[in-house]
Amino acid sequence: MGRYGIAIVGCGNIAKAYVRDMVRYPEVELIGVQDLNLNRARELAKAYSCTAFITLDEMLADDRVAIVVNLTIHHAHFEITRRCLEAGKHVHSEKPLALTPEDALSLVQIAERKGLRLGCSPVTWMGEAQQTAWKKIRDGDIGDVRLIYAEANHGRIETWHPNPVPFYEVGPFFDVGVYPLTLMTAFFGPVRKVTAVARVLQSERTTKTGDPFHVTAPDCVITFLELEAGQLARLTTNFYVHDTCQQGIEFHGSEGSLHLHDWLHFGSKVSLCKYGEGLEETPLVRPSPRRENPEYSRAIQELAKAIEAGRPHRATGAHAAHVVDVLASAMTSSRTGCAVEVTSSFPPCRPMEWAE
Repeated sequence: MGRYGIAIVGCGNIAKAYVRDMVRYPEVELIGVQDLNLNRARELAKAYSCTAFITLDEMLADDRVAIVVNLTIHHAHFEITRRCLEAGKHVHSEKPLALTPEDALSLVQIAERKGLRLGCSPVTWMGEAQQTAWKKIRDGDIGDVRLIYAEANHGRIETWHPNPVPFYEVGPFFDVGVYPLTLMTAFFGPVRKVTAVARVLQSERTTKTGDPFHVTAPDCVITFLELEAGQLARLTTNFYVHDTCQQGIEFHGSEGSLHLHDWLHFGSKVSLCKYGEGLEETPLVRPSPRRENPEYSRAIQELAKAIEAGRPHRATGAHAAHVVDVLASAMTSSRTGCAVEVTSSFPPCRPMEWAE
């Protein structure tokens, strides 16, 4: 197959993690990077011998670029992705796809109208541990799954990130709740009703450089979700509890339980027990190349393969738009105190070929 030219918009913290793996893929070629901070773009471009585009328009005008990877801050995702799609580029965006269901749906519609691919993170459900858990569930090892518990304790962003304020503006549900939410909907399909409670647990915070800032958006959200397939789920997300505490997802079925100890890392431990028996670790379907860090760009390689083969790609914009709908519905529920119905949907996700 040919190599698809990749350009990255946004050269912040996550960009290096993306490029680290991306440059190993034979299916893609890193053409260049672009950032509002030109020095930051030049630094990344120099490290990987590619072009530092001065503007987004310059990057979009380059015919070598087939796929744009949008790694900008949350608030910029919609507009950057829209411009790239309108310019005729396939796009893979960091999560969330947009901050409102209307904007997310409009991106899906633009991609469909122009015959382009739109993908979105999080793609950790494509990891070896996650695919192992899904295969065990599909194989009926714990019977019919009826209850899901998920935790997204992401700690206090200001202790490690140089620019924490945008994270607090969107809140933990939009930033990290998307990980277990995307995973459970990939496994079981869409959510149909949400009920949520949200609070500000710590309003006064301080950046690493000592600058104080005030948090007004909830930094803790507890959501109850009713899935179309019948499962009831409880998802806790916050920027308060350290991420070494309860960072997993549990699936409880009619015959037993399965614990994915960490929904983020591809090499996470997966444990299973039948009722009346002890919890035992189960081997992964294949060894993970990334035991400690997820392979964030795996979906980009999968996207390139899908384009080449003329088949649907796995991390679809429609799935990501449904996730945004659920996120927004939960925040509405937290403000009104009422359950909110969710009507959006998406095509079923497919397991990775090596886990089928």
